[in-house]
Amino acid sequence: MHEITQIRKLSLWIFLIPLIAINLCLLISQNPEFLENTFLRVDQIGRSKFSIPYLDGSLSISRASRTFPQYLIFKPAMWLTALLLYYYWKNSNILINNFKSTDISYKFKTFGILSAIFLAIHSVFLGIKFDIQIYKLFRRVVLLLFIIFEIIAQGILVYHFLKIKNKIKDLINKKVLFFKIILVAILIVVGLSSLPILIKSGNTHFKHALEWNYFVGVILFYILSRIFWRRTT
Repeated sequence: MHEITQIRKLSLWIFLIPLIAINLCLLISQNPEFLENTFLRVDQIGRSKFSIPYLDGSLSISRASRTFPQYLIFKPAMWLTALLLYYYWKNSNILINNFKSTDISYKFKTFGILSAIFLAIHSVFLGIKFDIQIYKLFRRVVLLLFIIFEIIAQGILVYHFLKIKNKIKDLINKKVLFFKIILVAILIVVGLSSLPILIKSGNTHFKHALEWNYFVGVILFYILSRIFWRRTT
């Protein structure tokens, strides 16, 4: 099917583009001397010592990505990812309609596209400085909505796969469906259990480490989508 081919291609890029972007920004942040005598000289705020933020939470994705020149990588990468997400959820909706012989817009499509919109909005406002408390709250809410809508969309889509698994059994890798269920369940449990810590002040390193790992967990869903569907001709 055409949609399966498109979904496999989209899934790979949705995983790779943001993963490469955030880690490239981290690399630049920790090695600013490589660009010291060029027009891409790294802003002081965006510099950091060597660390593994996935483990020690030494800095946030925002700090590693919001200053010059890192935002030249991060923002276009997130905008492109948002666009690819739109097409991923659109094609997934078409695919489910084909298998169910329906012609409706499923909720996972709505939530998926909303998550893409909020990712794009977050990228637009990242790095813009306004010393207004409500603006800072707005940025946090937008990022939170991206994550919430993304998890909801992923969960609903997996639910629909379970309902039609007998129809698509020859087109999918059943083991990967199991891993998708486990991944979404882990993201939900970790998100809910971390909420009391996230809403309180302090615990900065924990929050930063969670941010890096949770973001990778969210996009890991898409590399699973790549291998979930078998190659079609």
